[in-house]
Amino acid sequence: MKYNPLIHNRRSIRLKGYDYSQAGAYFITICTNQRQPLFGEIINGEMILSEIGQIAYNEWLKTPEIRPYVSLDVFVIMPNHMHGIILINDDPTTSKGVSHTLQGIDVFTSPLRSPSHNIGAIVRGYKSAVTKQINLLDYGDTVWHRNYHEHIIRNEPSYLRISDYIINNPSKWIEDTFYIK
Repeated sequence: MKYNPLIHNRRSIRLKGYDYSQAGAYFITICTNQRQPLFGEIINGEMILSEIGQIAYNEWLKTPEIRPYVSLDVFVIMPNHMHGIILINDDPTTSKGVSHTLQGIDVFTSPLRSPSHNIGAIVRGYKSAVTKQINLLDYGDTVWHRNYHEHIIRNEPSYLRISDYIINNPSKWIEDTFYIK
């Protein structure tokens, strides 16, 4: 059946009218399917990566190699999800942007860019790369939850709060909303 928003009642969780290819800082959370603890476990407040978790970690690090307009800030791979801050930088092939600094991060304001340069494309590419690598291990099950959560980081206090949350996530695992025994 073709998607009909009146019948299926699915609403976008994205900020209406916002250009997610716009230069700036974004907090991303991506969960595993049914919050399965595929990526490892927390022992004494430290994340111990499984083989699949190491794949997720390595593929995240490749993001700026594949997409040179992206920089990575703090991130963590958790047992059943990952958190990270992505910085979309000005793409010199499209336009010159106006920059300002947020906690030592150059944040640019630039015109619309290709949809392949937006947060959704970055997350899709990451999920796809991780899935391909995991499938080489004959995992045989769905890896990812169908969507992701993002938050636009608009100022320094927000950046500091979020980066602190990411850094301390393993040590506060039992308090985490994604925690499953």
